[in-house]
Amino acid sequence: MSWQPELDELRRREAMAAKGGGDDKTERQHAGGRLTVRERVASLVDDGTFHEIGAIAGKAEYDDDGQLINLMPSNNVIGRAEIDGRKVVIVGDDFTVRGGSADATIAEKYIMAEQMGAQLRLPIIRIIEGSGGGGSVKTIETTGRANLPGGRTPSHISYKMISDALGIVPVVGLGLGSVAGLGAAKLAATHFSVMTKETSAMFVAGPPVVNRLSPKQFSKQELGGWEIQCKAGAVDNAVDNEEEAFQQARQYLSYLPSSVHVVSERAACDDPVERVEEKLLSVIPRNRRQVYKMRPILKMVFDKNSFFEVGAMFGRSIITGFARLNGLPVAVMAADPFHYGGSWTADACAKITRFVDTAETFHMPIVHMNDCPGFFIGLEAEKAATIRAGVRTMAAINQTSVPWCTIIMRNCFGVAGAAHNPAGRLSLRYAWPSAWWGSLPLEGGIEAAYRADIDAADDPEAKLQEIEDRLNKLRSPFRSAETFWVEEIIDPRDTRKLLCDFADLAEPLRTPGTRSFAMRP
Repeated sequence: MSWQPELDELRRREAMAAKGGGDDKTERQHAGGRLTVRERVASLVDDGTFHEIGAIAGKAEYDDDGQLINLMPSNNVIGRAEIDGRKVVIVGDDFTVRGGSADATIAEKYIMAEQMGAQLRLPIIRIIEGSGGGGSVKTIETTGRANLPGGRTPSHISYKMISDALGIVPVVGLGLGSVAGLGAAKLAATHFSVMTKETSAMFVAGPPVVNRLSPKQFSKQELGGWEIQCKAGAVDNAVDNEEEAFQQARQYLSYLPSSVHVVSERAACDDPVERVEEKLLSVIPRNRRQVYKMRPILKMVFDKNSFFEVGAMFGRSIITGFARLNGLPVAVMAADPFHYGGSWTADACAKITRFVDTAETFHMPIVHMNDCPGFFIGLEAEKAATIRAGVRTMAAINQTSVPWCTIIMRNCFGVAGAAHNPAGRLSLRYAWPSAWWGSLPLEGGIEAAYRADIDAADDPEAKLQEIEDRLNKLRSPFRSAETFWVEEIIDPRDTRKLLCDFADLAEPLRTPGTRSFAMRP
């Protein structure tokens, strides 16, 4: 006697579960330009590698004879898969089942997914479309009581697990529909997050709740569309469609190790280390008030087509992302003088802090393409507590232990300028001939320091210009090099070669293991 009848019953239940909320809900999902959760998983991972866990868990209906009539699956799909041959954990919301609400899920499934990622040391990818949390308002009626947030329920531990995972494995969040409440928190509590432009929105509470409390009425996009969330820094990147979101997840993970217990692998590279870009010699304008484009420079010095930007719309005076140097993954932060001249705003500081914490967590060497005239100044800067955000960033930079290399391209001024590399330990530093530094810019400073001389002059404007010319000659980078205040002034065309040399020096210094502090969102 075989167990085939039981296997047949298992397959029947699996088939019921695979239908999710039913054909009508699937059609509605497709009509909205969105895939179902299992279609998303299939598009994201390597073909045939997804091993689903708990597929038949859900709410069953039986007849009077105890025979199964229907099975409504949990709207939380979890399992293991491979991406580019590397094992990962997948946890996804099934919006076809009660809109991804928590009153249609089983908390233990989500907990197990987070445990698998942290304890098996595998990256976690969250496919998010729903609310999560305590469920919908209807939950009060279906359970006969009100949910106490943070109460002693099985799901309560998940809040700590979400935080702990950030210090152990890479966590990627894909917002592919309406994401609210705990769903929004899960999307934000990641190292990298993506949302689709036309089909997704994220909010603490959606329009039905907000519009009840506000005289102004909002649509989903007006309240939590991609432009709002990316500019605010709640979500890193936005893409046109779900396939692009999957591609960004794969690309992001390609730079990171599977966990803090290993280091990133060095990829094969056919881009010559000795490649010389003549444009680098003239890319910085002699007119110090003239801006220039940083992103083309990054393409010139890092391996071709290797730079992957994260958070382009937030803290825009700083560019952050990952790249490769002769195949070695590195973390890159670079100034963007098109925004506030490259000065560090409060938002830019928050962006840098999170970025260097990620690099430190995953043992990634940091390259800083520096052009910083200081912290952003003025009334708005003071209202934003820029200095507090700034010293937090300085602390984060100084607490890093990963190898660090700075290229001083132009400005390096003030307290923010002092944070161009970590203090108290070795870091490599190269200055271009266009470099320009000091405790503060001359503009405004001369008038304060030489007020008596200027006022006493027959021609105050001429006197001001005379003093400025005299001081500018003293500020030549060669004067600093004479006293070893800057170690090396280089030909900008040698930048790629020296950065690749830095990568070779940094590679054996990457030390696996947990850090003294865990990454926080």
